[in-house]
Amino acid sequence: MKRYIYVVCAALFAARALAATPSGTEERIRQVQQLVPPTLVSGEAPKLTPLADRMAELKVPGVSIAVIHDGRIEWARGFGVTRIGGPAVTPDTLFQAASISKPVFALAVLHYVDAGRLTLDANVNDYLKTWKLPEDDLTREQKVTLRRILSHSAGLTVSGFPGYEAGAAVPTTTQILDGLPPANNPAVRVRVIPGTFYSYSGGGYTLAQLVLGDVTGIPLPRLMQEVVLAPLGMKHSTYEQPLPASRTGEVAMPYRAGGLPVGGGPHVYPEMAAAGLWTTPSDLARYGLGVHEALAGKSKVISAKTAREMLTPGLGRHGVGPMVGGSTERKFFTHGGSNAGYKCLILVYEDGEGAVIMTNSDKGELLGEIMRTVAHVYGWPDLGPGMKDPK
Repeated sequence: MKRYIYVVCAALFAARALAATPSGTEERIRQVQQLVPPTLVSGEAPKLTPLADRMAELKVPGVSIAVIHDGRIEWARGFGVTRIGGPAVTPDTLFQAASISKPVFALAVLHYVDAGRLTLDANVNDYLKTWKLPEDDLTREQKVTLRRILSHSAGLTVSGFPGYEAGAAVPTTTQILDGLPPANNPAVRVRVIPGTFYSYSGGGYTLAQLVLGDVTGIPLPRLMQEVVLAPLGMKHSTYEQPLPASRTGEVAMPYRAGGLPVGGGPHVYPEMAAAGLWTTPSDLARYGLGVHEALAGKSKVISAKTAREMLTPGLGRHGVGPMVGGSTERKFFTHGGSNAGYKCLILVYEDGEGAVIMTNSDKGELLGEIMRTVAHVYGWPDLGPGMKDPK
């Protein structure tokens, strides 16, 4: 009996001690908030910079981070505020994903490839009904295809879009493609032989947006909700542009690099496939985990074969949607994003590790500093600080 009481008391004491000690997760969260320098000196304690101090220095009002570990979202936290003088950023605060919209959109295209309604290597003009890409000597030599569009090797113009201030006239997709008013971009056209050169093109993704619309007859926000967002559990996300007024309270408002707010608030991006996704880091982490699960044949969105094809690097080490990389056998897929007043970055290893960072500022270097720190804390083989010997 005495031994039983001793064992019970010892267990209770151990449980209290464990409860009083920060968990491994909480300790890693604490460490990620102490930014590491680009280079560490062997045997010396590094000079760490508190995340809050760096945000203040760069005039970045808000940061939201989600970290994937062991094939799940280990933690998600918000830091700073949604607007100066406003409420705190939470894990559910919405940011514009900017160009990270592209690899998420690519899943929808690949879903229809798996369903047999599209092929990656056909001439896109075979699918287009409401508009045709002008043919010339370049396209007669090689065709513009969905594979080339999604991997930025179709030879198309218009790298990105500035968006439209709230209340401004918004062009149709065909006006964007032809560069006609009220579009604020030049026409999307072929400038080099398709398939011969890597050239980043948001214009190409707008063309792919039209392909999906012409083939399915479904508006892109509803199509993305049904085919990608809902199946992956991305419950806070939407491609609606502009964002419905009922959701403006969820938004981190955008700021310029000098700390001033973007005039009129978030820009509107009718180029939804290229730049129109509203989301959270946790939802983008669910996208990353969805790709991880697809590779294992466990996805309702795309097959394992298509997932592997998506992550096969082409020109510029770009896959069919995301960029791909990795200095060891552990490969990752990644993409950045930059809209007016928003910067973001996703990087996910195929084995289920990764991170997503979103900010409501044009100041972009903080993304790399945070990702470097996450890589260091979690022992990734890439992106961490360099190491040198003391003098």
